[in-house]
Amino acid sequence: MKLIKYFSILALATLTFASCGDYLDKDPEDSVPETSVDFTNLDNLYQPVSGVYAKVRTGAMHWVIWPLSIVRDDDMWSGRTDDQQLLVDFGNYKYDNSFWGLNEMWNQYYGIIKVANAALSSLDSYAENMTTESQRTAYRSYCGEVRTLRAYAYYRLIQAFGPVTILRDNNQTDLTRSTIDVVYRYMLEDLSYAMENCPRLRPNEMEHQGAVTAFTAEHLAAKIYLNQGNYGQVKTLTDDIINSGKFQLYADYYELFKIPGKLCNESLFECQSTDFGTGSGDMVDVDQWFVFQNPGSMGGWNFIRFYPEFEKWAENRGETVRLETTFLQGGGTVTRGGDNITDGTKTDFYDGKNYTPKSEITPGREWKAGAGNNVRILRYADVLLMNAEAKVRLGENGDVPFNLVRARAHMPAITGVTAAQIMDERRIELAGEWGERYNDLLRTGQLATVLGSKGWSEDKTYYPLPFQQLSDVPELKNAPVNE
Repeated sequence: MKLIKYFSILALATLTFASCGDYLDKDPEDSVPETSVDFTNLDNLYQPVSGVYAKVRTGAMHWVIWPLSIVRDDDMWSGRTDDQQLLVDFGNYKYDNSFWGLNEMWNQYYGIIKVANAALSSLDSYAENMTTESQRTAYRSYCGEVRTLRAYAYYRLIQAFGPVTILRDNNQTDLTRSTIDVVYRYMLEDLSYAMENCPRLRPNEMEHQGAVTAFTAEHLAAKIYLNQGNYGQVKTLTDDIINSGKFQLYADYYELFKIPGKLCNESLFECQSTDFGTGSGDMVDVDQWFVFQNPGSMGGWNFIRFYPEFEKWAENRGETVRLETTFLQGGGTVTRGGDNITDGTKTDFYDGKNYTPKSEITPGREWKAGAGNNVRILRYADVLLMNAEAKVRLGENGDVPFNLVRARAHMPAITGVTAAQIMDERRIELAGEWGERYNDLLRTGQLATVLGSKGWSEDKTYYPLPFQQLSDVPELKNAPVNE
């Protein structure tokens, strides 16, 4: 889809849905013209917000986004060498900007931004009819949720493509890109608004359970500051999350990523799914997200595996809990949940964090890998490790937050932890999660050292802009601007 066309469709639409008890079960396509919306009916105030969450679920969870997010490091590869050889090539820094997946990623994230912009416009229209302070408080909180989701979409765009276009308005005609720092600044304005106006609650405490909160905004802002090397701000924001007392590490790392760990007290952001507890009928899910990366014996497509060398690195560290959870071994291995992973050999390691035992799936849904499970996006372990790193880089002691993460993994405590040790801890704790390893190598200047022998070079830091977008939107070829 042409970017310019994508930006212009639904320009006058608001994402408003029929009344429903579960705000997850409507897709953003169920939209109506803005002129048909009764903005005096404040009972529908949350419906535009619901549409943004639905767009994140249906767009940001497109299966091809996951391998593009994770194959650039030294730990993972696409797992398939047949009809998707390009994903293998991308992991070896042989980029092809005509690959459909790049265009898909670009359009899906900008689709979220487009829907968020429309939702904020709708919320403003509702606000014109508010008469009480409680209504205005809800309005500001909902705007904060939308702004956080919009900032999240920009964060992933930068992670993939570097400098990108800030779409301040859905009718915007100049689509020249902005520098990374300028986009970060724009995102931080959104996140600052959310910090000030969203509830200081966990997502599982929210009225709309699982919604992002002020702490989600703080977490994402801390990640931006970490990328910028502003460790003082990282420390301040992560200290606030920690000192709130709201979050704890889920005790069982193995179940953290499975059905029992959904929306636990470690979660700051999840993309939600539900089968409504029924074995048939409609299900709100993330399409093929879990399916494509699970082995065939779990009903999957056999994509996404860890390199055996990385598994051996983790094993040599003495990992046990995270070893079992992270590396789903093939070759006839029987899991703790009783599933026989018959695919591949003993040196094939699938992503165990996206494996849901069939015994945990609602009877009748076992045919679909991961049915009813959520996609984990931001969690408290990352907050603790960012806090530890910020303290160490500021010349302080980061042992306490660092060792909380290690204790959960049944690893011995370390005294006087160093930045290098924290990087290794992030590597195993966040293995396979949203390109964290590659991002850590990028922000610490280690890409050439670690990945140079694999073919990485500075011009391969980010993916090229999709060929279709460059063809359809000439302004994208302009040098990024500082505004």
